[in-house]
Amino acid sequence: MATQSSLTLSSATFAKLSPHPFLLANLQPTDASTPSSRTNGRQPTQARPPAINTSSLSHAHGSAVVRTGDTTAVCGVRAETLTTSQIPNYRSPLSNTSAGTTASTDELRDYDLLVPNIELATGCAPNFLPGVPPTTLAQTLSTRIYSLLHSSHLLDVADLRIYHEKNREEDDATKGEGEGDEDMQDADVDVDVPAREVKAYWVLYIDILFISLDGNPFDAAWAAVLAALRDTKLPRARWDADREMVLCSRREAPIPLSITGFPVACTAAVFTAKERLKQSQSRKAGGEMGPFWILVDPDRFEESLCDEMVTVVVDRSIEGEETKILGLSKSGGTVVGPEVIRRFVKVAEGRWQEFKDAF
Repeated sequence: MATQSSLTLSSATFAKLSPHPFLLANLQPTDASTPSSRTNGRQPTQARPPAINTSSLSHAHGSAVVRTGDTTAVCGVRAETLTTSQIPNYRSPLSNTSAGTTASTDELRDYDLLVPNIELATGCAPNFLPGVPPTTLAQTLSTRIYSLLHSSHLLDVADLRIYHEKNREEDDATKGEGEGDEDMQDADVDVDVPAREVKAYWVLYIDILFISLDGNPFDAAWAAVLAALRDTKLPRARWDADREMVLCSRREAPIPLSITGFPVACTAAVFTAKERLKQSQSRKAGGEMGPFWILVDPDRFEESLCDEMVTVVVDRSIEGEETKILGLSKSGGTVVGPEVIRRFVKVAEGRWQEFKDAF
């Protein structure tokens, strides 16, 4: 008796021929007892565990390697000096300003003291070929990292200032030129703290290189930046008035940066069924829309099937206080609303704890 040939397809072939039905079949199984799962075996709200290694580069002031699944990013921080004479329209910072955070942010942004750059290495994903100019994705990620560095108030500009410490004779001679008011001179003599003047800044060049990319590049890039900045130590520097240059000490230990908070980014993609897509495209009012799933930490296959992405940056570093939402961005689609955002923030809080444990 002749046997009937099997017409079943392997999972890999099914995914290539019909990617959307393949993912939908995993998320919406025919058997009600089977839990919903993604093609990679994770649950919809389950993210890939992060692995973090710091001080990976020997010729950088700070570095880190972050891996989540098959997405791997290497971040190196290199500091270079910038004298105030090289800054157009430079304004001396006020030592007694009451708005310290605002002044710090203004100096960091106005003088471009933080310079992030992202490069997607050749071969990190199939669509990144050699000899091509920087992609739109790389430029967009660099802009988002730059914006979050400033909006999160992660760094204090005081760590990047390089001062000229004036001695008593130099300070009195400077203040005494053209001054005839004895009362002012007497008041100056009573000051015990030596006068300081900002003569230069450290500029942090933050370079992120993706050596492997399997979806969700922003979360990995930001985690690499955060880990590298926490690992960064700057040499003790001072301004030498005689040589008119910055001198660094080799005898004294480098100074680590003061990092404020612990912001963590969590990204999810929204996968919708075909009937929901058709109703959304035709803009039909009323009626029950089709199902959708929030896929946390999507891989490259899932990103290609989703038109809507949402990213939340949260910080829970202060015990006893509520979770701070430092950033919220969304692109494409009409599924994510206030209620979905509230549920997603709860997921982001769990993601924050995963990265905290990894650090």
